[in-house]
Amino acid sequence: MEKRMNWSLLLGAAFLMATSAIGPGFLTQTAVFTSQFAASFGFVILASIILDIGAQMNIWRIIAVSERRAQDIANMVFPGLGYLLALLIVMGGLAFNIGNVAGAGLGFNVLFGMDAKMGAIVSALLAIGIFLVKEAGKAMDRFAQILGFVMIGLTLYVAFTSAPPIGEAAAKSFVPAVAEADRSAFFMAIVTLVGGTVGGYITFAGGHRLLDAGVKGIDALPQVTRGSVSGILITAIMRIVLFLAALGVVAAGLTLDKANPPASVFKLAAGDFGYKLFGVVMWAAAITSVVGAAYTSVSFIRTFSQRIEKYHKWVIIGFIVVSTLVFVTVGRPVDILILVGALNGLILPLALGIMLLAAHKKNIVGTYKHPLWLTVFGTLVVAVMTYLSAITLVKEIPKLFQ
Repeated sequence: MEKRMNWSLLLGAAFLMATSAIGPGFLTQTAVFTSQFAASFGFVILASIILDIGAQMNIWRIIAVSERRAQDIANMVFPGLGYLLALLIVMGGLAFNIGNVAGAGLGFNVLFGMDAKMGAIVSALLAIGIFLVKEAGKAMDRFAQILGFVMIGLTLYVAFTSAPPIGEAAAKSFVPAVAEADRSAFFMAIVTLVGGTVGGYITFAGGHRLLDAGVKGIDALPQVTRGSVSGILITAIMRIVLFLAALGVVAAGLTLDKANPPASVFKLAAGDFGYKLFGVVMWAAAITSVVGAAYTSVSFIRTFSQRIEKYHKWVIIGFIVVSTLVFVTVGRPVDILILVGALNGLILPLALGIMLLAAHKKNIVGTYKHPLWLTVFGTLVVAVMTYLSAITLVKEIPKLFQ
């Protein structure tokens, strides 16, 4: 019974991480970059999966063995660093959550013709309801799992309908064809994808969830490793399926609507029925990300105050309310979702670098010995993401403001 319960917790943490990553930004980024790079975008996905695994396996393990949340680990590495990390995570989480709330409203608009702002409010109330139930953690896990399967299943149907050139996608996933002029944009795509999958708050969603559920310590490491890899693989499956759906549309010579790229993938592939399916996928992706972003962002400030710890559920609810109010009063353009994904990618080298330093401090991890191969893998991820992020900062992000 305990084994089954642990597996349920692991799956819940994996889906929380995956569905936190699979939000409106995820759908938008995948559609936009597939339109831009066609089959060669498969290489970006493959590279991002490898970088994602290197980041997640390190971070989840270090959180588990230290039995502390990331911000407390960072403060032990260098006093005050945890507050900086928390600030970056919460700001990124809030920015992403505005897009998530907007996506939920758009999903309702597509499905029922409801005004997007009203749909956002209704969706926010549903998300708030999850945190009002007695066992909010279990409710959140189950919610993420059910809607995760729904998203993958519906997108898989659209991918089959669009008939993508799978052979070409497989070949160019290993040997991409990218013009010299597009190289920096190609690098930005990798930074954005990694940022949108394990950047910012997403990196810590599953690790903090397992900690809250009591899955921690050296003895729990095999389970923690399974959970971290499972989360990445679930996200990768959805990314690949959505990529293939978009590639089928692009390969057929059709043009995606710039105002709403992912919606046009579904509509061009499967007509009006496909457009309704997009409504379901967009809403499911958005509402699970609203829950994941709010839960994880608040988990970064819980340990800073006993009052926040005591009333953390209400702080989470407040986070959702603020995100909704900003969307209802300000709105959210497509470029912002891509920009925030890229900025979250910039946070990753800092966050992972802190965790790798912590892995070798006895006052944090005790007698635990972090595997050399994981340290090397993680250091490579930090180096690659720092380099790609620097290129993105200098060459690509300014273009979004032109």
